[in-house]
Amino acid sequence: MRRIGFVVNPIAGMGGRVGLKGTDGKLAEARERGAEPRAPDRARESLATLAEYDDIELVTYGGQMGETEARETGFDPTVVGAPEGDETTSADTRAAVEAFVAEGVDLVFFVGGDGTAVDVAETLAGVDIDVPMLGVPAGVKVYSSVFGVSPSAAARLAATFDRTETREVNDIDEDAYRGGEVETELRALATVPVGDDLQSSKQIGGGTVEGVAEGIAQDARGESGVTYVLGPGSTLAAVKREFGFDGSPLGVDVWRDGEVLVRDGTESEILAALGDENRIVVSPIGGQGFVFGRGNLQISPAVIRRSETTVVASKRKLEETGVLRVDTGDSDLDEELRGWTRVRVGRYEHRLVKMV
Repeated sequence: MRRIGFVVNPIAGMGGRVGLKGTDGKLAEARERGAEPRAPDRARESLATLAEYDDIELVTYGGQMGETEARETGFDPTVVGAPEGDETTSADTRAAVEAFVAEGVDLVFFVGGDGTAVDVAETLAGVDIDVPMLGVPAGVKVYSSVFGVSPSAAARLAATFDRTETREVNDIDEDAYRGGEVETELRALATVPVGDDLQSSKQIGGGTVEGVAEGIAQDARGESGVTYVLGPGSTLAAVKREFGFDGSPLGVDVWRDGEVLVRDGTESEILAALGDENRIVVSPIGGQGFVFGRGNLQISPAVIRRSETTVVASKRKLEETGVLRVDTGDSDLDEELRGWTRVRVGRYEHRLVKMV
């Protein structure tokens, strides 16, 4: 019997689709913009997979920090505490982890982003025994290498792992991130289950993209009425410059016929700017391969379904990444996107890469 401590950060990822690039210190603003909780759905998806295994005993925290989703997916969990107020905090997550350790769990299984990973890792670092941790990705930024590649993949790994290794827990300054700067900081080292479905740490920059940018811009100049949804990242920053403007390096911009329609847009702003013919241009995250679902939640399933998608990358990035991944939060859409995908790697050159 494997005893798993399960905790949910219910506000993780709420800032993503409304363009806040994180929720730390921005919960009220996220709600004002119409943000909806993302973590509960990710928790239920993961627990539904975990419930397929007979040898799992679940220990969790009360209410919206795990108990609700556990009971909804058929578990009869041991509940070891509850958050003190209506709004959950970092202190609640840390208290939950301490309670799990006291209960003798074999794994701390959490739903959240990098901030939640820091809370879990730092708490575990302060106990006398070595308890592994594993994350279900639900945050806007998922830079740390302690997460499964999707909720279901994380659950499978939690249920079946037979070895662990030391992994990095990284976090970034969200205010700097919103201003276009990526300032990463190694916050902790954690013991993490190892498997094919474990996410790598994010790599930043690298590779030349001039030819890719020139090719995309050349195509755009030959078209009329096509709306371009341009994702975040260093590769797309080069594309935006070739389009004739300095875009938001970590946000999503919308361009059509020489005009920037939206800068650093939210999901609703992007949807409002779409036309009859739309093209999303995105680049996979280096070292991870995610095309959708990491850092670009504003490009939601609703946006994707109304658009064609062009994936661009340097050859170097593709060699480092291997395969492409999607985690949109819509399992049907993820399945539609999977398969062999043409990736533009130069002004004219393309490669076929598998989306998994």
